[in-house]
Amino acid sequence: MSYTRVAPLLLLATACVPSAGPERAASPEVVQPVRAAPAPAPTPTPTPSRPAVFTFDGEMEQGGWMRGTVPGGTREAMLGEEKLTFDDEGRFFAAFDRDAPAAMTLTARLADGRMIESPLTIAPRAWNIEHINAARTPGGASAAFMKIRQPELDAIWDARLKDTGSTGWTQDFIWPVTGRISGRFGSQRVYRGEPGSYHSGIDIAPGNGVPYVAPADGVVVLAVEGYSLEGNLLIIDHGQGLNSAFLHSSRLYVKEGDRVRQGQHIGDVGSSGRATGPHLHWSLKWRNARLDPLLFTGPMR
Repeated sequence: MSYTRVAPLLLLATACVPSAGPERAASPEVVQPVRAAPAPAPTPTPTPSRPAVFTFDGEMEQGGWMRGTVPGGTREAMLGEEKLTFDDEGRFFAAFDRDAPAAMTLTARLADGRMIESPLTIAPRAWNIEHINAARTPGGASAAFMKIRQPELDAIWDARLKDTGSTGWTQDFIWPVTGRISGRFGSQRVYRGEPGSYHSGIDIAPGNGVPYVAPADGVVVLAVEGYSLEGNLLIIDHGQGLNSAFLHSSRLYVKEGDRVRQGQHIGDVGSSGRATGPHLHWSLKWRNARLDPLLFTGPMR
């Protein structure tokens, strides 16, 4: 008898799985999951840096002002000897005193150590100077008067040093009130060669009790009644060291710490303090520089 040799069965998984027919899909590959590393944050589109130059606009004359941006990468900026402050976008405000010199320089120190200087030409003004053929009234303030006056001066000084973070300085200023201009900024009398104090603001005489408004956004840093010279006095900080003062009011409608908006009714015209008649004396200062309000508003319409 002859025998046919039969191969032994192989104990493999494949031997037990019938071959896939056209109606049966192949088994998927099983892969153990792996914890993924955190996905990298998307790279932001780079913001173009500012050019390494000062940019500005404004009124480049005595009593005038400028708004601008410092060069990209600036760590410190100066106008002459005055240190400038600037925001995260590099924006700054600066101004020129009534007696500013004809030439000044903007200076920036960059993060890489470079220094950039930008010369400025400040146009002179033809101030209204009245020459009086008489001696100036002799004598100064009495001790009794200064006992009253010195605390007032200290309060005004302290108020103007306050930094409220207001951004009113970025706005185009408006007239607080319209009417006859009875006194112009910078006008001065000279008594036989001796100059008197020049007029530090602009006087507007629309009539007693007429409402006036905030020329720009700001924060009230002083609101007082009965000062010896100013009468009812209001000072508003517009930010970056720029502030407005309003003198001789008949009534104030805001108090210290109030935030005001451009065009908001803040007081009424009057003749309180040392005034010869009802008018609003509006003055502007940047740090210690006295400025011409007319250069902020343009002609009255």
